Amino acid sequence: MSEAIRAPKVLLLYPPHQAWPGYMCKPNGSLAYPSLGGALLQAGIEVRVFDACVGNVKDDLDQVFYRSSNLPSGLLRTGVSEDRILEEVADADIIGITSIFTDQETMVLSTVRLIKRHFPDKLVVSGGVNARNRLKVFFAAGVDLVCLSEAERTIVAIADAVRRGDRDWGAISGLAFMAGDRILSTPASAGDIVWNLDELPIPAWELLPNERYWKIARPHGGHFKEGQELRYASMMTSLGCVFTCSYCHISGEADGDVSGPIGKFRVKSTERVMAELDRLRDLGVKQVFIEDDSLFGMKRRGIDLIRNVRTSGFEIFDVNGVNIIHLLRKSGTGNRLEPDVELIELLVESGFKQVALPFESASQRIISRYASSKWNVERCDIEGLIRACKDHGLGVTGNYMIGYPDETREEIEATIAMAQWHRDCGLDAASFMLVIPLPGTRLFDMAIAGGHLSEEYDPDRLNWSRASMVNTLVPPAELEDIRRGAWERVNDSKFVRYKKGMNAAESNDFIEAAVSEGS
Repeated sequence: MSEAIRAPKVLLLYPPHQAWPGYMCKPNGSLAYPSLGGALLQAGIEVRVFDACVGNVKDDLDQVFYRSSNLPSGLLRTGVSEDRILEEVADADIIGITSIFTDQETMVLSTVRLIKRHFPDKLVVSGGVNARNRLKVFFAAGVDLVCLSEAERTIVAIADAVRRGDRDWGAISGLAFMAGDRILSTPASAGDIVWNLDELPIPAWELLPNERYWKIARPHGGHFKEGQELRYASMMTSLGCVFTCSYCHISGEADGDVSGPIGKFRVKSTERVMAELDRLRDLGVKQVFIEDDSLFGMKRRGIDLIRNVRTSGFEIFDVNGVNIIHLLRKSGTGNRLEPDVELIELLVESGFKQVALPFESASQRIISRYASSKWNVERCDIEGLIRACKDHGLGVTGNYMIGYPDETREEIEATIAMAQWHRDCGLDAASFMLVIPLPGTRLFDMAIAGGHLSEEYDPDRLNWSRASMVNTLVPPAELEDIRRGAWERVNDSKFVRYKKGMNAAESNDFIEAAVSEGS
């Protein structure tokens, strides 16, 4: 038994950001830390959040965020100095570093190594889909514990153990750790999952450097007028998804997986959502980005929720949670699906300004094989849907993915042509992303098995603007050229100039293609 720490201090740390030259840097600001912070605060545990990408009041944004440095890899590092990171972690007993996004793994691990070099006795905890699927490299870098599932309860259990001076990590469910030279884990089970999301503490958004985010004005989604004032926050009204697309982490979050079945669709009550909106209003938030994976996974519940949100007074934006099928309904005759005008009207009346639709591909074969057959190219009246959204004042953007291992050049060209047609129908902007076989997804397993990704792959290349797979029907270099050219050609020139002008780096070799981060 080590000496007990009566009141452990927890620091939740977003590492500096890294990106290819020309990629727009956006602060992470994910909901992981507000959610974990809310759980720790409810348990009476002291917690802070430090975003090393933007710093805090001690840091000058012009020096920290708007002046990136070169990394040996050729990527650009954006954030505070190593000395500032060490200064912020100095008085923390537990340091949490999430690793959700694989292309940020290198920054996460370099930050862990930095901390462990100077403070070897501090307890470093990681989590997120990337971390739990890369245990060997995370432990090799010095991470002490990796949370294998949703961690609101796990982080509190860890803090309580530290407070007692107890390091018997095997007693905590959903945790991986080293025992000598072996990795041990206590996988999460269905009994560990929070099925009633109202039981979770309200996220502690106040822990985030919101004023700095608002000054930078680069949320993960949305299409705004240049110079428009933003006071935004993200929220989720549900977890999981009704679909299990192969390129999504949810496809690897089922019964029998180390995370437990957290990919199953679960919802918050309307009362809980309204309470969260009240909290955001108290913080001065004006724009809310709903980041659900499947906002209308239970369509009637979603409609009832939106009817209540209507009175909230916020501008509401959808990042990636409104699927095409949810905005359609059966027509009076035949099996064709037509726009659900009543739902579109409700969204607009409730403050929604924009939705991002995951079209993914023009190929039904691709949609069926990789995207859970979540919409039917022939049956859905997409032209009518786009025009109905626009007629009612609802902005609509589209997300398109290319570069599947067996995708033909003709299928890619059809997807680009479909995006152009959507733009002709009134679509505001189109995002083109190269398919990424992220660790923890079924596509990753398929890519490894099919020889499209080496087991010694470079996580820095797992980025939607770079072709990360090999031996694809269309060669990787050509895919990159096609993606970049499609974005510039399909989108309005004014929009392209606006996005390029927002770029944190001055290089335009690889420019921001996505209106939103996900699809």
